[in-house]
Amino acid sequence: MDFAIIKTGGKQYKVSAGDTLKIEKVDSKKTIEFDDIYAGKKVFASIVSQGRYPKVKIFKFKPKKRYQRTRGHVQKYTLIKIESIK
Repeated sequence: MDFAIIKTGGKQYKVSAGDTLKIEKVDSKKTIEFDDIYAGKKVFASIVSQGRYPKVKIFKFKPKKRYQRTRGHVQKYTLIKIESIK
């Protein structure tokens, strides 16, 4: 099976045709084109949906100093389907 290594959002993914994966949010176009890092191939993907991961709570605490902070973060993602590798 033919595969490619793409880079998006500071991460690298090994993909082949027909794969679906969640990447960091990209603008809502219909199709996305990635470049293979090593072989110089083109990878074409289509956007299936966009969403948000569950909220992550960040809690900072220092004992005996009366310091505690609670923050939250929600990461957005784009679900893509790899159409072809050329």
